Amino acid sequence: MRQIVLDTETTGLEPSQGHNVIEIGGVEMIKRRLTGNNYHQYIKPDRESDEDAIRIHGITNEFLADKPKFSQITAEFIEYVRGAELVIHNAPFDVGFLNAELERNGCTERIEDICSVVDSLQLARRKHPGQKNNLDALCRRYGIDNSHRELHGALLDSEILADVYLMITGGQTDLLLAGEEEGIGGDGMIEVKKLANVAQGMTVIKATEQELEEHQEFVRLLDKKSGGESLYSQLENA
Repeated sequence: MRQIVLDTETTGLEPSQGHNVIEIGGVEMIKRRLTGNNYHQYIKPDRESDEDAIRIHGITNEFLADKPKFSQITAEFIEYVRGAELVIHNAPFDVGFLNAELERNGCTERIEDICSVVDSLQLARRKHPGQKNNLDALCRRYGIDNSHRELHGALLDSEILADVYLMITGGQTDLLLAGEEEGIGGDGMIEVKKLANVAQGMTVIKATEQELEEHQEFVRLLDKKSGGESLYSQLENA
């Protein structure tokens, strides 16, 4: 079986609002072995990236200025993925964006027409119910080194996800039990504790309405890219 572990980076959250794919990364596996036949492409969008998106992936508008448009890479991309099984973490997000780009550029085929799609986030949630299953949490759970991942990047995230996917679907690993390491939960996340009476006498400066709106937009972007598991959202809903 030919599988491609795929990831994208985008200018924002919603393709319906004109946001674009700006990076595609794919890692090929055949019979669960990496082949080295990878795909990586930066893409010049039709609009500038939101500042919140740039904070996530670090890809600036200036960097993308001389990159090809999606229409110029469509045929090459389709040829690379055709007939493969795509493995994507939070697949509806990436597939939705890719389908929007294909439609905008006159392609009558959708990703589902040329590939099968596996959502590794759903696989992880079934295997680890009630735990955090974003990519960073899974790396900690399976002992996969992602220390070089300071920002999101499509090819890097695909390479890391390939390791994670292999572990989820048959790998062996030694897992820490809850409480084995002080300050670390059973899912590998640092526990957050509220401290009382540490701010007595301090002046509280409240955020402005604009700052609150910008913060919420940033949280929505984190939540979308993490498949609904960003720490911000979980703390706010606690």
